Amino acid sequence: MTEWTMDEGDFEQLGMKRPRDPHRPAVLANKMSHHSKGLKHKRKIKFNRKKDGKDATTNPRGIPYAPFVDKVEDYVSSRAEVDKTMKSFQEMISKYQFMEVNTQRRKAGLDEKIPDLQRSLDTVRFLKSRKPDSDPIETTFELNDTLYAKALVPPTEEVYLWLGANVMLAYPMDEAEAMLEGKLSGAQQTLGNCEEDLDFLREQITTLEVATARVYNWDVTMRRKEKAEGGDDEEEKQKSLPNG
Repeated sequence: MTEWTMDEGDFEQLGMKRPRDPHRPAVLANKMSHHSKGLKHKRKIKFNRKKDGKDATTNPRGIPYAPFVDKVEDYVSSRAEVDKTMKSFQEMISKYQFMEVNTQRRKAGLDEKIPDLQRSLDTVRFLKSRKPDSDPIETTFELNDTLYAKALVPPTEEVYLWLGANVMLAYPMDEAEAMLEGKLSGAQQTLGNCEEDLDFLREQITTLEVATARVYNWDVTMRRKEKAEGGDDEEEKQKSLPNG
């Protein structure tokens, strides 16, 4: 388990207050394996908290790490602060869940985009490989979602690519191949980042859920302790009364 400290700016970014004991740093943990057995990830990712040799407080895309409550007394000094602290944790969970939904949408879009880019790149490479004296080939091309037409495609030196917003441009084969390769590589990289961010966000949500449970259990324990002490005081008071 990797540990590091947070400065004042990190606590403000997470909407948290700094622990009351200045000599005890807030401890964050990036591995919650013993609390997250219920999560089923497609792949395990080890998050690196080092950046330029220094401890990082965010992942590579700037998403902050959630605070790990190692000792509840560092965050609440009395039962009066429990509700405020738990509300703060719930707000952070909501923010992480909001980011998770947006990342899932972006990933879904990339899951559809990448196969289209790969098909376009394969087509360009096929056309590029044809010799100038080759016979035209018969193929079908899509006019609409359910409408296709037949065409004879002779050897060619350029292709037309859709750029979006109803814009199509002609490219030489080499330029078209280079552009599609770049777009495909970028989309695959972005997809990998989305998958890593989703794993990261699930881990932070689990960390905060565990923190909320710890604060709640601490509150229950303190409530029982106060009740027991109140009962003992009442019993002592009864004993001190003269016999009727």
